Amino acid sequence: MTGRRPKTPNSALSLLLKRHGISHKGLAFRVNQIANRAGHPTAYKHTSVARWLAGATPKEPVPQFIAAALTERIGRLVSVEEIGMGVPPQETPQGWDFPRGRDEAIEGTRLHWNSHDATPKGGFAVAGYALPVTRWLAVPADPTGWDEASESGRRVGQEDLRELRDAAEQARLWDARFGGGDWRLSAVTQCLRDRAVPLLAGPHSGKTGRELFAVTAELSRVVAWAAFDSGHSAAAQQHFIQALRLARAGGDVEMGTYILTTMALHTLLEGVPDQALDMAEGAFHRGRHHASRRVLAFAKLAEARALARLGDATGASSALSRAESWLDKIKPGTPDPQWISYVTYGRLAADAIEIFRDLHNPKAALLWSKQATDLSDSHHARAVGLRLTVVATAACQARDLDQALDCGHRALTLLSRVNSARAERYLRDAARALTPWAADPRVRDFTEDLDRRLSPDAVPEAAVR
Repeated sequence: MTGRRPKTPNSALSLLLKRHGISHKGLAFRVNQIANRAGHPTAYKHTSVARWLAGATPKEPVPQFIAAALTERIGRLVSVEEIGMGVPPQETPQGWDFPRGRDEAIEGTRLHWNSHDATPKGGFAVAGYALPVTRWLAVPADPTGWDEASESGRRVGQEDLRELRDAAEQARLWDARFGGGDWRLSAVTQCLRDRAVPLLAGPHSGKTGRELFAVTAELSRVVAWAAFDSGHSAAAQQHFIQALRLARAGGDVEMGTYILTTMALHTLLEGVPDQALDMAEGAFHRGRHHASRRVLAFAKLAEARALARLGDATGASSALSRAESWLDKIKPGTPDPQWISYVTYGRLAADAIEIFRDLHNPKAALLWSKQATDLSDSHHARAVGLRLTVVATAACQARDLDQALDCGHRALTLLSRVNSARAERYLRDAARALTPWAADPRVRDFTEDLDRRLSPDAVPEAAVR
């Protein structure tokens, strides 16, 4: 599993191991764990680490796993560049870079969305967010200077912004109703490529420029979340990076806080809760004096979910309580951007179900499920369906087979309407939770129905309506 062998020893990796007292055996063990969790089984030993120190560079994505293992041990983000296994800056793969300058960021965004490979293949890169997160936390907003924008091309106006906002809102509705894999969302990528991105380098005033970068960042975020939902992890990461960089280019710290929090949720759902926790906490503290209370509540909610996955019941409960208190502080009639309007008490309750399910506290999870009732099945099929799968698994923990099957069947009916790899994973999790009752005819019926509806030949119900 080793690629080319450089001529010089890896002094960067050696220095990190010595400075932090990390043994060769311990590093190899943790890299194997992370790799296996990510679906890339490895069997490294202390001798493998010795070869890395001698200059051998393992093939991708192993350097990312090494960086992730060191990130956990050291307690801060460690990039593949820091361990001496990254590519030189001029060779940074397109889509993963986070340019320091605004002009370079605009050009990088243009190249990204005009790439022939707009949906790159590959799994979640554990260290993929290291550089963007580090740079955004250091400088969340580019310096002002909008009047110096290019005077070539048509001046951006309010009609342009209105069109892009409408596109973003329509995309959010499509994603919630039909899933990230729905064909309708391809129109959003086209809107980014043909409408939004070309306007970034054009002439615009300060206020218009900030709004333009913000709405383009939100369009990128929507496409990123849809890519993740449909199972395209690498594409999702690259799109999120573009969104975060655009928010910084627009000087919009609130939008950046929201996007980084969404990236934290993505990282959590990809199975890296410790890194997700760092990202959620960083988003909250950076946005503390810039973002709305609803955005800060969202950041605390993401933090609570990460802590729950890590088994920290006290920390998760505290973060959840703080998220609720931020919602409590919102005065009636306070205007919030449309893109954050879904963060309500109902959303908090839905996430609380999953938090306490992950903490193996089914009693609390089922109590919270009674409060998560403010979404309609027709317009939020995926969200309601996912919530029902979580309630089903919590009911299994409580040994309540009747409730588990009831929620499971309702979830299956709803999620059969959407095109979502994430929905399929949640349904499979519910089916696994029913394993202790595998001999029960009702469980067999549910499993057979699940297999039938999730077969490769099955077509989402929404697609044939």
